[in-house]
Amino acid sequence: MIRTVIIEDEKPASRKLERMLSIFTEIQLVAKLESVEEGIAWFSENEHPQLIFSDIVLGDGLSFDIFEKIPTKSFIIYTTAFDQYTLKAFKLNSIDYLLKPILEEDLAGAIEKYKSFIPSDNAVSSQEIKQLIKKDKSTLSRILVKIGYNLKIVQTHEVSCFYSENKIVYLQTQERNYPSDFTLDELEEVLDEKKFFRVNRQFIINSDFIKNIHTSPNYKVDLEFQPQEEITVSRDRVKDFKDWLVC
Repeated sequence: MIRTVIIEDEKPASRKLERMLSIFTEIQLVAKLESVEEGIAWFSENEHPQLIFSDIVLGDGLSFDIFEKIPTKSFIIYTTAFDQYTLKAFKLNSIDYLLKPILEEDLAGAIEKYKSFIPSDNAVSSQEIKQLIKKDKSTLSRILVKIGYNLKIVQTHEVSCFYSENKIVYLQTQERNYPSDFTLDELEEVLDEKKFFRVNRQFIINSDFIKNIHTSPNYKVDLEFQPQEEITVSRDRVKDFKDWLVC
């Protein structure tokens, strides 16, 4: 049996996930937790489960706070309405990241993924978990941005580039730019590497928005880009950039 815990502060969502998990005979639900405070208390006093399904945004904080205070070797499948926290999730033993509303086939796939990670003796070190996660890391498909007091979802395929200015990283679409909570280094880890490339210290670009590529005898490469006028590829990145264009 797979000892499992659900962390979810919305009761309807918790009940729905419990019903969905009930069809998997190998799943044994041992606890349902609703807050960071309750999670810290439970994980402090009980044997940790093998598998955790956890929402990220709880009423009293982020579920990450639980595992930063009480480290766990449990595998975690995060369930959330947004994938804004993908990078941090994968740093905390996450093996999958299910966006709400959760589909039955996605849930089944996540459970099968968990099974594929577990050897027969069920003993996995933290380092082994990190290596397994690294091999199966998801990419960021959408970003939650703030516009005043409102929130907006931006699909990453709509982003022409990410750039750093005055210590803030912005994402640029055809219409406008938006500040983000990421660093460029973090974005490099979670963006689709077939679409996005770090051309210099300031810019990560989307290949779909390159209009023209200009080269010169001194190995300088300039990009005509939408909506920016021109972006220069760092000389030490030129070879990798050319390789990336044809991969």
